[in-house]
Formats: sequence, structure tokens, C-alpha cells
Amino acid sequence: MGKKAKLKNVCIVLKPKLNSEFSSILPTLVSWLRRRSVKVYFQEDQIKLIDKIISCSSYEIIGNDSNFKDVDLIVTLGGDGTLIGLSRKGSRTTPPIFGVNMGHLGFITEFSKSELYDELEVALTGKSPLVKVHLFKVEVTNKKGKKDRFYFINDIVFNQSNISRLVTVRVKANEEPVYTLSGDGLIISSPIGSTAYSLAAGGPIIHSDVKSLVMTPICPHSLNYRPIVLPSSTDLEVRPGGKNEQINITLDGQQAISLEPTDIVNIKISPSRYVQFIKNPNKTYFHTLKTKFTHGRREL
Repeated sequence: MGKKAKLKNVCIVLKPKLNSEFSSILPTLVSWLRRRSVKVYFQEDQIKLIDKIISCSSYEIIGNDSNFKDVDLIVTLGGDGTLIGLSRKGSRTTPPIFGVNMGHLGFITEFSKSELYDELEVALTGKSPLVKVHLFKVEVTNKKGKKDRFYFINDIVFNQSNISRLVTVRVKANEEPVYTLSGDGLIISSPIGSTAYSLAAGGPIIHSDVKSLVMTPICPHSLNYRPIVLPSSTDLEVRPGGKNEQINITLDGQQAISLEPTDIVNIKISPSRYVQFIKNPNKTYFHTLKTKFTHGRREL
């Protein structure tokens, strides 16, 4: 028998697409948790997948739109995409997240499959170190003043809906004009997201402890447009640059919204929406960079 856990309710969140490894990992993980008197939850939209692998008597069901108020810990099995999708729904009531990388590149997911049980044993005691990450709030205001609200943890991307068409956007920071940018688009990224699309577009690597955001032009029409790092407290305003400009915004590469030419997009950090990740004590930021990106490693 395993030791009884301090955290008694754990929700397991799987990546949406079927992974053959789930068939071996899930039954073992659920049994391991139950031996420690932990109640296991799954979200209702994953039940069809779960029932093919484990008995329905082994777990409880939680709603997809639940705020996880009855859960002490969330374990994600997937990759960065799984963790990011869950994080975007984060709030003050969201319990800490223990991210397990089931693939190869995962940068935000802190734990590998080989570390799962040893580190989860510690996490269940409630003594694991936590990293608190605030989300960025996006408000889209139309010409009638109606506002739609969204959130991102990695980045928001402005680009054209049509292939090979330039996009023009006007950007203000704290009400002061910064860019009237023409190019393939614009990425506005958090420090965590700086190693994703922004980096591929020529943006800087920003340490996750730096309270900032970065604006990275995508293939700008003029070389005068460069990435700009701003304080995380900056209020950004982005508007389509032309009357007939058809622009899409994409949040974390997962949620797409079409803008009208008259829409105004405001972006700022949210003081009340955040997530907490269980920190892997065996990993440092630069260890992750070298492992995932071979950053600073000399080729032999």
C-alpha cells in the first residue's frame, strides 16, 4: 500500500487525440492513486476514451466547464498544447497543475513519464514548489461598444485570413503610438510564449521570471520594424490598419477569432486570472533550453 496523500482529489486531463500509451499508463496511474486513498476524476468529454481503458467504477466524472472546485490537483497527460488549453481557462479556483509530457518537445510541461510517480508522490503531500503565471486578457470591442473577452497564456497572433496577403495593424502602448505595421502579421507574446511562435519569427528568448511581453512582427514589409520587449503592465491597443482589412486573431494557436475592420483589441495582464504549475525541482530554465532547443550547445 502507498502512503496516504494529503491531496485527496485529483483530476486527470488527457490530450484530445488518442495516444497508444494511455492504455498502459492510465490503469496503472489510477490504481496507484487509489492505493493512496485519492479520488480520481475525468472530464465528461473524455469518458468515451476512458471507458475503453479502465472501469467506470474507478473514477468520478467532472463537467467540462467545471471550475475544479472539488479538485485539489490536476494532472495533465499530453504536451504543451494540453497544458496551454487547460491554462487558458484558469482562475483563482483552479488547483495546481502537474504537467506530464507524453511527447518530445514539451517546454512548459515540467515532468517526463519517467518522473511521473516519484514526483507525483511529492506533489500529493502539498509540499511541491509552485510557479504562478498570470494570463493576459484580450478585449475585442466592436463599433457598437460590445465587448468580447478572451485570454491567452502563450501568445496572440494577428494575421490575414487570405494566403499571401499583407496585414496592416496600428499599435498603441499606454495610448502612445508604437507601430503602423505592414507585413505577414504580429505576435504579442508572454515570456512563456517567447520560445514558441515568437522565437521562430525572430523574437528574443525571455526568461520566464521576467515580467514582460514582447511584440514580434512577422516578416515586416520594412526592416525598420523590430521586436520590442515591454513591461507586463503595459496596456496595448491594436486596430486593423485599413477600412477593408480582414484580420484574424489566434490565441495560443488554439482559438481563432475574425475581426471586423472597425474592431479594437485591447491586451493587458489579468490580475485575477492565473494558473499555478507544480515546479520540477530537478530542472532549471537553462537546463530546459539546452535540452529542448540545444541552445548554447556546440555541435560536434
